[in-house]
Amino acid sequence: MNDDAAMAPALHRPTPRPRAFVLLGGLKVILRNWRYLTGLEERGIVPLVLTSEQWREECLRQMASGERPGSLIADAGFVPGTVGVEGGFTGGVVAQVMAWRERYDIVGVFAAGEMLVEQTGIVADLLGLPSPGLRATRVCRDKHLQRAYLAEWSPRALAVPPGGRDDVPYGEIAFPVVLKPTGRRESSGVQVVGDRDRLRALLRSTEYSPGETLLIEDQVRGQEYSVESLVQDGKIVFESVTHKRTNEEAGDHFVELGHTVPAPPTAGSERLLAANQSVVERLAVENGIVHTELRLADDGRPVLMEVAVRTPGDGLLPLYHLATGRPMEPDILRIALGEPVTRPEPARYARQVYLETPHGILRDVTVHPALGVEPVWAANGQPWPDLAPGRPGDPAALRAVIVLKRPGTRVGPLTESGDRVVTFLIDAPTSAELDRLEAEVRASIEVLTTPHEKGTDTDVDR
Repeated sequence: MNDDAAMAPALHRPTPRPRAFVLLGGLKVILRNWRYLTGLEERGIVPLVLTSEQWREECLRQMASGERPGSLIADAGFVPGTVGVEGGFTGGVVAQVMAWRERYDIVGVFAAGEMLVEQTGIVADLLGLPSPGLRATRVCRDKHLQRAYLAEWSPRALAVPPGGRDDVPYGEIAFPVVLKPTGRRESSGVQVVGDRDRLRALLRSTEYSPGETLLIEDQVRGQEYSVESLVQDGKIVFESVTHKRTNEEAGDHFVELGHTVPAPPTAGSERLLAANQSVVERLAVENGIVHTELRLADDGRPVLMEVAVRTPGDGLLPLYHLATGRPMEPDILRIALGEPVTRPEPARYARQVYLETPHGILRDVTVHPALGVEPVWAANGQPWPDLAPGRPGDPAALRAVIVLKRPGTRVGPLTESGDRVVTFLIDAPTSAELDRLEAEVRASIEVLTTPHEKGTDTDVDR
């Protein structure tokens, strides 16, 4: 064989496609948990982001800015759809992933936010990649299906499908109840209803679109928790209980105002973990992170509020970093890539607090200089700061104060998670020291607002 013949196959050998990983969900969630992007960069894997059309302008701006983490996004796809409308994003997601498959060797996918959980399960199954599985991703995106599949652990609930609001059997309902749309996120539309007249008025109002399925549930009294667990090959390889606070005692809504990782041990901790295990098994979760929200009812029963198979919301991932000393995002990526995972147990207590702020037009947020922390303004998808964890015995510390809205935004009542304005994150070696530091930090943050005058603000973050 001459030299030309030996070289001929090499001349026609196709160029290897770059290895790529698809992150699906809202852009603000991906940027808040930016270690997904940096972890992929460290591995030499191309980060692709698939998000809603509403994020197109901001995503392209971030990609072109030259500033990390947004500039790490190698390519982005934008799909039309409406949260709460079943299957609204599916066609666009599948089409975009199929187009990317021609250019990239897609080695992993992950739902970084609630919006595209079901679609993540579909494309993972299509590509033969690790994911929570089709049952888990479908059921977790629909609270009605959660009540059906997980009835053993759920409150009694009545489903009201589109077109069924005139046929509600009011005589069979024991008030108070919780009314919630089945497909929304961030506590949107979830509220306590005290009597028949109020429920009838809400069902006839424009607060819930005609195409939404609604749930009317027994109100469960008791402390709320969540269980975060990592599941690999159908087995839980890490689990921890988080203590939660909401504003429910002050009104009719359930906006989360605080998370503590890990929850101080209680007599109900084992019951919560057992219920989570049962939920994971019933949903046949295969690979990924599971965020299960439960209440310990007054009679001691763990009762399921809802379950998700995506990045847990708010600052829970940073809290696990502070509590265990190691970020969780790399382990989530390992599971999505089919690599074995072990995680350290919490060695410190960490807490995120959301402040209830005065109403009006947001002007400024200040922190007393003695705390040594300047507020970080991170509105509308801006990345959160990098938090360095302490060692197990280090003193209690304030790690960050984060402002979630821009100056000039109208601040009003807390009816859903998107209404919150200021949050801070702290950690300590004991829960008692954590409590003392929280009180000190609360007294050291001032949120400055001015009265709202119609037509004087732009409501830029609404």
